Amino acid sequence: MFFYLSKILWFLLQPSSLMFAALIAAAVLAGTAWRTLSRRLLVGSLAALLVCGLLPVADLLIRPLENRFARPGADFDGASLAGIIVIGGAEDRNGWDREELGGLNEAAERYTEVAMLARRFPSLRVIFAGGSSALVADLPPEAETAKRVLEALGVEQGRLALEAESQNTHQNAVFTARLLQPQPAQRWLLVTSAAHMPRAVGCFRAAGFNVVAWPVDYRTTRGGSLLYVNGRVSDGLARFDSVTREYVGLAMYYLTGRTDALLPAP
Repeated sequence: MFFYLSKILWFLLQPSSLMFAALIAAAVLAGTAWRTLSRRLLVGSLAALLVCGLLPVADLLIRPLENRFARPGADFDGASLAGIIVIGGAEDRNGWDREELGGLNEAAERYTEVAMLARRFPSLRVIFAGGSSALVADLPPEAETAKRVLEALGVEQGRLALEAESQNTHQNAVFTARLLQPQPAQRWLLVTSAAHMPRAVGCFRAAGFNVVAWPVDYRTTRGGSLLYVNGRVSDGLARFDSVTREYVGLAMYYLTGRTDALLPAP
């Protein structure tokens, strides 16, 4: 129920949806006695679309999440690790039935970095966590794409374990814990997008994992200037929706007991 409710509510209440809903309401009310409200909605929604779409507002919000967990240094020793866990979300589901190895989206570093880590630490198991998060469409689990892509990138089938039932980050952690039965003394390398890492760490800690964060898929520079304008309003809005979803997810997971910290820390 939580999964379906969160999907529906987010579709209706994400910032870009609210902005366009305000524009529609302004148009509907324009010829009525509510003309003053119509003008206010029009001005407010257009201002929000331009500010969030053109200015780097999203990047200002993304940076604190991406910088929350630092990547281990070049001298990181993986000898004490029990395995490498990578969370799904890098799969492009639009062309899932095409004859290709596997469609990937802008988070494809989750795969390329895991392939690198698998070569760097050849004795470690690689565990992929991800089912289908589609609300209506009957799509195959993300794990099917993961299996094809990771094996093609050199991860041997015997090292690869797949968790293919989870639909969100909380389930990623809980179902992977059922599969692996983690012990307190074990350390697991956790790979996911940098902005998603705080929520992922919180969930996996709550499920009993002692995780070492390996963030990937950075969307902002380390300390570069934020004085720029987005090339496309749609890109700015997509980034703003994405980072807002992450903050809302952190708050909801904390309030519902899925994590024990509002913003998990190293």
